[in-house]
Amino acid sequence: MAEKSFRVDWGVFLDRDGTVTEEVGYVNHVSRLRLLPGAAEAIRLLNDARVPVALATNQAGVARGYFDETVLQEVMARLGDLLETLGARLDAVYYCPHHPTAGEPPWRAACDCRKPKPGMLQRGARELGLDLSRSYVVGDKISDVGFARAAGAKGLLVLTGYGLGEYTHQRSRWTWQPEAVVPDLYAAARWILEKEGL
Repeated sequence: MAEKSFRVDWGVFLDRDGTVTEEVGYVNHVSRLRLLPGAAEAIRLLNDARVPVALATNQAGVARGYFDETVLQEVMARLGDLLETLGARLDAVYYCPHHPTAGEPPWRAACDCRKPKPGMLQRGARELGLDLSRSYVVGDKISDVGFARAAGAKGLLVLTGYGLGEYTHQRSRWTWQPEAVVPDLYAAARWILEKEGL
């Protein structure tokens, strides 16, 4: 991880699949991981503004036995390499490998880190020194907005991944309302920086 010399005491937490990378189902091999257009540029915008950027993603494929944690770590390392090649970086990576009803212990667990529970955000706040009430979560599911709300943060919905379908067909039933609905991660980064005057 990069040396922490942040300009602000809040951060941006990103969902992975459908937000930073293409939604392809369970990513059970590094070759299946592909960045969405503009994702690296979005993260670089936040990096350049010295805003902390962290990944927070559910990865229950481990609990379900679709791949082991080593594969997940290889995929995360590949994501870091792809971003670095394009001049972007994540300041922290958090993932939940658990599922409450699938698989075997220790992966079968009613944990506090599985979204929309706030465990990953709380850990990020502790480790990066962030004020969650001023922080943002960006994701392609309304449950990502619920994840933000569970920790007192602000949630944005992108229309990549599952976002367009959720917005088009389910928004009348949403329990939570996003701060903004934007086309993609680049638009989300621009929206956040403008909102914060950076």
